[in-house]
Amino acid sequence: MTRKPRHLTRRALIGTTAAGAMLTTAMLPGALFADEPLRVAGIYTVPVEQQWVSRIHLAAETAQARGDIAYTFTENVSNTDYPRVMREYAEAGVKLIIGEVFGVEQEAREVAAEYPNVAFLMGSSFLDDAALPNFAVFDNYIHDAAYLSGLIAGAMTESANIGMVGGFPIPEVNRLMHAFMAGAREVNPEIRFQVAFIGSWFDPPRAKETAFGMIEAGADVMYAERFGVSDAAQERGVLAIGNVIDTQADYPDTVVASAIWHFEPTLDTAVAAVKAGDFKADNYGIYSYMIHGGSSLAPLGTFEGRVPSKIMDLVAQRRQEILDGTFEVEINDDEPRSS
Repeated sequence: MTRKPRHLTRRALIGTTAAGAMLTTAMLPGALFADEPLRVAGIYTVPVEQQWVSRIHLAAETAQARGDIAYTFTENVSNTDYPRVMREYAEAGVKLIIGEVFGVEQEAREVAAEYPNVAFLMGSSFLDDAALPNFAVFDNYIHDAAYLSGLIAGAMTESANIGMVGGFPIPEVNRLMHAFMAGAREVNPEIRFQVAFIGSWFDPPRAKETAFGMIEAGADVMYAERFGVSDAAQERGVLAIGNVIDTQADYPDTVVASAIWHFEPTLDTAVAAVKAGDFKADNYGIYSYMIHGGSSLAPLGTFEGRVPSKIMDLVAQRRQEILDGTFEVEINDDEPRSS
């Protein structure tokens, strides 16, 4: 998923969609569609097997199996081709289009302004714009679960050296890394981190080679934000912490824990809003919070009983405090650095 640098300013984005100011939510699909499957299309810049997109795809397939939506999708769409595919689905009568526009923010919002009767729910680094009421945004705010996985990592490292391999240093990645680091440091303040970004959303060989370098430099636990990192950890006999999806069954002797993203609360809320005629510009990122069921810590699987019990007690305590609202994991979107 090639995302361009965040060179657009908030003011510039609002300016490009000023023509959408006359749009109203009343123009969106209403209760007429409440009792029939809603036509939904997904547009993805990477294969649906990729971690992040796979969670959106899974949620859509689940909603379709329930009969809530009629779902179709297109994968491996380049940023330059993204607006064309958006238009094609809109022209075809799709009522809700989901996807990720991190690398094509301005163009995507311009397309949305052309189709006020279509709802757009897009992964974005920018917030919603009231001047474009049919364009809502979301993001994977799974920092709560990432923090909990960090507590476990802090207890499992023996070298106090953790390697972290990410795709790009953008808020969506940065906040998860910082939350993970905060959890690990809570257990062991002396932990050092090696941090690197491979400049790609789907390049397992590059991620694997980067991980090899960190392991050679002393890391005995790897934060696998990208595919390929757990493979390196498995080959070198060190541990890994997963991200977004649960790969424990694939790496039973390597992946200790994973922070999981559940897109179902986000999608289900949007589908209900479109059917009710209530869809509007909004930040759906909150539905990724643990308190809304949008994230969780995966079961430990083969590592059940191998993580110190006092740490698992702390994990359970913090999880309950997060759900109760008495403990808040800091959201830090700044680029993380190596120690």
